[in-house]
Amino acid sequence: MTNLAVSALVANSITKGAFNTNLVEFVTGNTENARLGNGNKFGSDGSFVMSLPELMGVGSSKLGGNYGASVGGFQGALMRNLKANWMEIAMGVVLIPVVAKTATKLIRKPVILPANRMLKSVGLDVKV
Repeated sequence: MTNLAVSALVANSITKGAFNTNLVEFVTGNTENARLGNGNKFGSDGSFVMSLPELMGVGSSKLGGNYGASVGGFQGALMRNLKANWMEIAMGVVLIPVVAKTATKLIRKPVILPANRMLKSVGLDVKV
């Protein structure tokens, strides 16, 4: 369970840095403004905010997204995001696993081991 959470947080960090949106919004294309009814469906939310449906050409977007010539198309927009957010990506990729591993070691004895013993005594053996 811890590995899944760490993987999701690291993927979210990379997605936020590279595509200027969180993991859920990247996959669904449903940005905060679109959910609130303020427009900005995928493909019309700015050239630096990218989503998977936009890149696949779903809806009114053309395949590969709609990026202006001023940013150099998809590659230019992606490079701009990576240059602007490289530190956030690096910190997320490095620090999230370190913090998770440290936290797991710190709470292992007082919380996890007694919980495992209790679950084992009732027949539910869970390894963390």
